[in-house]
Amino acid sequence: MKEKQVKLPGPEHPISIQRNSARVVVTVAGRVVADTHNAWTLREAVYPPVQYIPRDDVDFSQLQQTDYVTYCPYKGDCNYYSVPNGGKKSVNAVWSYEDPFPAVVQIKGHVAFYPDRVDEIAELLPNVRKD
Repeated sequence: MKEKQVKLPGPEHPISIQRNSARVVVTVAGRVVADTHNAWTLREAVYPPVQYIPRDDVDFSQLQQTDYVTYCPYKGDCNYYSVPNGGKKSVNAVWSYEDPFPAVVQIKGHVAFYPDRVDEIAELLPNVRKD
């Protein structure tokens, strides 16, 4: 059995994770699937930024775990969920690294959504209070 390769982020493949100050709302088929003020934005190499949302801010009653799994040498083993209300486009639309590598430990306990498999991933600017 071939052992999985583990790589560390670096100049050739940078990964940064920062708190997103915006409210992030994910909708599928007109329903809110996730709504958070505590997302992490992961930027990896040349890929578009990804919003990782805490599991507590995701409505898992709208998700269905699948048997699909992948492996990333920078982040680890990845599990997937579908959003049945979204139909065929929302199959394996959500992913999670249950036990990510130490370099990306901030995404533990979070999920992310493919933008083309949900209706919208909205980043809403924080409201300014006028007291």
